[in-house]
Amino acid sequence: MNRRELEFGCSIVVIGLLAGLAGMATTLLLHAVEHLTYHYTFGSLLEGVTGSSPVRRAIGPMIGGALAGFGWWLLRRHTTVPALSDVISGHRRVPRTALSIDAGLQVLVVGSGASLGREGAPRQLSAAFGDLGTSRWSLTPRDREVLLACAAGAGLAAVYSVPVGGALFATRIMLDTWHPRAFGAALITSSLAVAIASPVTHAEVPLDWPDPRLSYLLTAFALLLAPFALAIGLAFNRIMASARPATAPTSWLIIPAVAAAGLLIGVCSIWWPELPGNGKSILTVSLDSGITIGAALVILCLKPLLTAVYLRAGAVGGLLTPALATGAALGSILALLVNTWTAHHVSVAAVSLTCAAGVLAITQRAPLWAALFVWELARPPWWVLIPFVVAAATAHGLRVLTERRTSAISR
Repeated sequence: MNRRELEFGCSIVVIGLLAGLAGMATTLLLHAVEHLTYHYTFGSLLEGVTGSSPVRRAIGPMIGGALAGFGWWLLRRHTTVPALSDVISGHRRVPRTALSIDAGLQVLVVGSGASLGREGAPRQLSAAFGDLGTSRWSLTPRDREVLLACAAGAGLAAVYSVPVGGALFATRIMLDTWHPRAFGAALITSSLAVAIASPVTHAEVPLDWPDPRLSYLLTAFALLLAPFALAIGLAFNRIMASARPATAPTSWLIIPAVAAAGLLIGVCSIWWPELPGNGKSILTVSLDSGITIGAALVILCLKPLLTAVYLRAGAVGGLLTPALATGAALGSILALLVNTWTAHHVSVAAVSLTCAAGVLAITQRAPLWAALFVWELARPPWWVLIPFVVAAATAHGLRVLTERRTSAISR
């Protein structure tokens, strides 16, 4: 074994360990902010929001948004925070301090109730830690690109306890490759990160699968769900693209803007306590079948709109779980309609997650990763992965066919 391979192997271990620490840090900080915002000690965010007073629900996210907006204003006055994809591809150097501070502000705004994903922060912090831990080693540019992508995937894996999902995120979304060397490195780093973060996350499955009575006809039903998932996924992408500013706001106006977004979601949470946070609360009530058609319709409309409001205000955060929550709300609506209007009964939990996989496949353009990621979040029986794959692959295939047809017509 030559020196390059030895250093690459050592880097894989270092990246996994540091990504696990990053996952631990962001998880602890997130829980601290949630408990402070909604003044609760035990239980989930949904339980904390439900148990808090209407005034606290409205004011808490507003204060958290103002503090995060102030932090972003100060940060952006002095430096530019590049996109993580640009950092990994080597188009930008790794600004460790800026990425770390930005990650902390993301945790602050999400923990105080923002409708944004929590996965952006651990990905950034893991990349910053990983670059620091391997900066003195003589790695090739391609090896460094692979390791930074592995760090990002491992950060995602650590906070959600999804080692395969983290590995596929690194290789399929960040690197767009199936190379065995890259996938092997990603799988090792993600597994290590999950293990290191387990004292905090307890390696628990994020969602509680209710173990409903399922039918293998769910696989056929997944084909029927795909067009709905395609429509919602495309709409979600269009809304987010329209809301995201061309450049990150640097004016002091970001402070009242993010605070106003917080007040908006806080007021909405008085009637729909599932809305604050990254979307896990929506996924939880969908799996518990504890949602009505009316509430699911409201959530289907408000969740992406509130996420877009935060982006327009200048906040930064992930979009994976908001997209998942939107898809789960769609699935709940369809399942409840079938159960109400027909003699057949379908599992609301299974249909919700199947739709969530389809929507995520559209927003991320990675059907296999979407199906596996959703499966790892709930760990239902193995065969349920089949309808997830069918829904995700069919929705993605319909998107490709639609784009080709549109391109042919435009010519």
